[in-house]
Amino acid sequence: MTKTQYYTATSIDGFIADADNSLDWLFEAASNGIEDTRFGRSYGDAPCWVFTHRNLPPVPAATLSFVQGDVGAVHERMVAAADGRNIWLVGGGDLVGQFADQGLLDEILLGIAPVMLGAGAQLLPRRLGAGRLTLQGVEHDERFVFLTYRVGHG
Repeated sequence: MTKTQYYTATSIDGFIADADNSLDWLFEAASNGIEDTRFGRSYGDAPCWVFTHRNLPPVPAATLSFVQGDVGAVHERMVAAADGRNIWLVGGGDLVGQFADQGLLDEILLGIAPVMLGAGAQLLPRRLGAGRLTLQGVEHDERFVFLTYRVGHG
């Protein structure tokens, strides 16, 4: 069964981008993590949907769709295209929150970087209480901790 997964990195204080909307902090903290290789092999040639408010030109030789609007309708197309593989959500926490709001988010795969940003784009600007999150796994490398949570829909 296809799972919809939010795979992201965060600072210890819960930000996915700094106050300037930059990821430079992440590249500086990057390691040869266990998650990098596992997810790179699994999702390298997967179809990709980009949620945007702009009209963007097609990218030659890429399985890429630019979409707008309700995530529920797009999610149905994503599940069909996934053909049994998992759907991997990356990008902004607010977009992922829209999937969570509709009960479409199954897992959060979280790499915690050894950085404190103090401000920036929040990991997930929604309240997901402890009753909806079940810890499924904990791993680490020399710098990052990797947590996997199952997201309940009730």
